[in-house]
Amino acid sequence: MKVLMLNTFDEVGGAARAAVRLQEGLREAGVDSSLLVYLKSGNAGNVICKTGPHGKTVRQLKTLLGTLPVRIYPGRPVNNFSPALLPDHIASEVAQFAPDIVHLHWLGAGFVQVETLRRLGKPIVWTFHDSWAFTGGCHVPFDCKRYQQRCGSCPVLGSKRERDLSRWTWNRKKRAWETLNPTVVTPSRWLADCVQSSSLFGDGRVEVIPNGLDTEVFRPMHKEQARSFLGLPQDKKIILFGAVRGFSDPNKGFHLLVQALQCLNRSSSDLLALIFNAFDRADRPDMGIPAVVLGQIVDDRKLAAVYSAADVFVAPSIQETFCQTAVEAMACGTPVVAFGSTGLLDVVEHHVSGYLAQPYEIEDLARGIAWVIEDDDRHRELSRRARLKVQTDYSLAVVSQLYLELYKSIMSRQ
Repeated sequence: MKVLMLNTFDEVGGAARAAVRLQEGLREAGVDSSLLVYLKSGNAGNVICKTGPHGKTVRQLKTLLGTLPVRIYPGRPVNNFSPALLPDHIASEVAQFAPDIVHLHWLGAGFVQVETLRRLGKPIVWTFHDSWAFTGGCHVPFDCKRYQQRCGSCPVLGSKRERDLSRWTWNRKKRAWETLNPTVVTPSRWLADCVQSSSLFGDGRVEVIPNGLDTEVFRPMHKEQARSFLGLPQDKKIILFGAVRGFSDPNKGFHLLVQALQCLNRSSSDLLALIFNAFDRADRPDMGIPAVVLGQIVDDRKLAAVYSAADVFVAPSIQETFCQTAVEAMACGTPVVAFGSTGLLDVVEHHVSGYLAQPYEIEDLARGIAWVIEDDDRHRELSRRARLKVQTDYSLAVVSQLYLELYKSIMSRQ
C-alpha cells in the first residue's frame, strides 16, 4: 500500500508535527508513505517539497497574494481565513507518486486551491486539524455556527453582508466537493460533532482518531536535570505555556492566562512563567510574575526537556481540535490545566491527569493551576496518570495501527 500525505508545513504547528510523526509511524508499520509539503524547513528524509531555485520565495509571495481578499474586510483575519483561490500543481505532483490513498492534513496558506481536490483521482482520507474544510474559509469559527447553513455575514471577517467572501468560498466548496466523498478523520469527538452538524460534510463518514506521539522521545526527564540543561532555577514552580503565534492569536488564550497568573501573584512569590514557540513578539510580555521566553523550539528532545522542567502546562485556548502540546506535556509527566471545552475534553481527565476549568472563568483557571502545583503527593499522582493516558491512547504505534486499519477498509471497497 502506498500513501501520500499532504500538509502545508513540516514543522510549524500541531498539524505539521502530527503529520510528520504519523508518516514515520506508518513507515515503521510497513506502509510505503511520504509527506508532500508546501514549505519545508526541516530535514526529515521522507518529507518532500517540490520547488525550483526560488521556490520558497515564490511560495511565500503566493501565500501573501492569497490573503489579499481577506485584508479588505474589517476583521483582516489573515491567519484565520483561507480563501484558497490561487491555482496550484498539486494534482500533477500527486499523479507522479501514483499513491493508492491520498491523506490530506492541513491545507492552508495557499497550498491547495479548493477546486484541486476533485482532480486528485484517488481515495481521500482527510484529517481535519481545524474547522476550515467545513466553513466558508475560517479556520477557527469561535462561537459562530453559520457553517451549519451557508456561511455569510462572517463574524471572523467582520462582515455584515450575506454575500461576502465566506458565502462565496462556501459555494465554491459545495460545487467542487459535491462528489468528493472523502473519509473524514477528526482527532477529537468535539470536532467530529462539528463536522456532522455542518452543511458541507454532515452526510459523510467521520472517524475519530487522535494524533499520535512517540512516547520514547516524549518521556519524563528528571526535573533537576531538565532545568539545569535549560538554565532554569531549581527553586521555582514553573508554569509553562507554548503555542504558535501564542501572544497574538486570541484563540490561544494568552490574555486569559495572564489574568489567571495575576490572580495567583497575589498569593505566591515562588512562580516562574516559561514560554516557548510564541515567536510573534520581540518584547517580553508582562505576566504579573517573572517570565522566561525560549522562542521557537523544533527539536523534539529539547521540547521534551522543556515539558519536563515545568510543574504544570497551561492550555488556555478557546477552541482546540485536539491540543498537541497538551499531549506532549502529559507524555513528559507534566499535568495540564485547560478549559473544559472542545477537543481538550478528550485529552485531559479532570482531577486525574490535570484540571479542567469552567469555560472561560479566569478565577477557576487560576484555581486549577494552584491545585496542580500546591501538593507534591497529588502532583506525582497526576504526573503518573498523565503519562499513562498518553501511552495507552496516543502512542504512535496505537494511532498508526488505527490509520492502517482505516486504509485497509477503504482499499477493500475499491
